[in-house]
Order: sequence, then structure tokens, then C-alpha cells
Amino acid sequence: MRKVVSQFGEGPLQQKLSTGDLHYLSDAEISKGGSGTGPSPHEYLGAALAACTSMTLKMYAERKAMNLKNAIVTVDIERHNDVEILTRHIELVGDLDDQQRERLLEIAQKCPIHRALAGEIQIKTQLVN
Repeated sequence: MRKVVSQFGEGPLQQKLSTGDLHYLSDAEISKGGSGTGPSPHEYLGAALAACTSMTLKMYAERKAMNLKNAIVTVDIERHNDVEILTRHIELVGDLDDQQRERLLEIAQKCPIHRALAGEIQIKTQLVN
């Protein structure tokens, strides 16, 4: 997996991000002191879960020859009492029976980002000179 690099961008909170040859921005909303030029770090976290869920469902449905035309995944993140609550809504588009829909819901719980967020996470931090 490629490393993600973040460094100061323009304005009060903007960050310039890169992953390999890809370049993108992160920022805070104007109401939170940023310039609103990119998704916030929490929005990227939600995007990671949404994208991973949709990708996982697409791969599984194709492998099982299911008639899944689209999986629209929406993630909202709220914080209550020092707990991050990620609410994920999944809309399955296609000619699917109830059994297939239930199986796809089970598969959504197994996407790698879901498993990472729901499991134990270790963050190792090192200063580089």
C-alpha cells in the first residue's frame, strides 16, 4: 500500500496530501477555521468506509453473478460522549432477491476498512529528524 503524505497547504488549516503520484487536499470547514477547500480528515474517514464498502459489494456481487447495478453508500460521522459514531446507509440498486440483499449486508460488514475501524487499531508515531 502506498504511503499518504500530508504537509501544510495554503490558508489556516489546508493540508496538501499525496499518495504516490496522486495529489489532493484536506481542509476544515470555514465555520471551523478552515477555508473549505477540501474534505476534512473526518470526511476522508467516512469516504474510506463508504468507498471500501461499495468496492467490496461490487467485487462480491460480480464474483457471485448477482444483478447489482450500484451500491450507494452514505456515511455520517458524529461524536457523542467521546465516542465516534459512524452511521452507514447502503442503497442496493439492481434486481436482487431478499436473500441476496441480506448476504450483501453481511459482506458489507467484512470490508477491510470496516474491519479495521471495528477492530483494534495501533498508531505508532515517530519523530523524523
